[in-house]
Amino acid sequence: MTPAKKKATTELMQQALEEEHRIREAFKDKNWSEIKSSDSWVIFKVMSEFVEGFEKMAKIGPCVTIFGSARIKPSNPYYKTAEDIAERLVQQGYGVITGGGPGIMEAGNKGARKAGGKSVGLNIYLPHEQKGNIYIDPDKLITFDYFFVRKVIFVKYSQGFIVMPGGFGTLDELSEALTLIQTKKIGRFPIVMVGKKFWAGMIDWFKQVLVEEKMISPEDLDLFNLVDTPEEAVAVIEEFYGKYLLSPNF
Repeated sequence: MTPAKKKATTELMQQALEEEHRIREAFKDKNWSEIKSSDSWVIFKVMSEFVEGFEKMAKIGPCVTIFGSARIKPSNPYYKTAEDIAERLVQQGYGVITGGGPGIMEAGNKGARKAGGKSVGLNIYLPHEQKGNIYIDPDKLITFDYFFVRKVIFVKYSQGFIVMPGGFGTLDELSEALTLIQTKKIGRFPIVMVGKKFWAGMIDWFKQVLVEEKMISPEDLDLFNLVDTPEEAVAVIEEFYGKYLLSPNF
């Protein structure tokens, strides 16, 4: 076995052991003192993340969030599209928020930085050591332990969502926004899905399964816009707020 294969095998074994340990811990009986101590620490950690997020984001002004895959490389056309969208948003007066990592997130922050706008990164601690990308404004990088706290901050301080191609994390963020608007827990704001070919299968499933099975209403399909180009994406945001004679006030 080569050194590289040996290292990979060792890492897989270590991951398996850690996963088994987490599962066993979930079933382990704990006394009241252990439960109270653990839960108290989590409560205060969650509170501290909310406090930091609210304090920093309250001063930032109108922003649009760009979601998308961390795995996309700069050579991918989607990377350039996200960068272009971010640049155009800044030119229209908006700041840009991303998840703070690589891929589409990096492209969004890069475009905002290039246009001289506010570039915000809501980073998350992950097992693979996701780090904030270099295009985030130093005073606008927040790193979270908890996904649910981070999602609250995304929704509370965004005037719109641009959803680029992505995986489970992107789908989670998209579903969160759609659910909150559908259930009227938050006001309606524009959700723009970029990449008609990429999203086509899911949209067809929405129509052919969710609507047909009455899991959602036909009008729920109006909660999002599907576009292909940076120009179209930014136009949706501008048209939406233009109806209310609203514009960024940086």
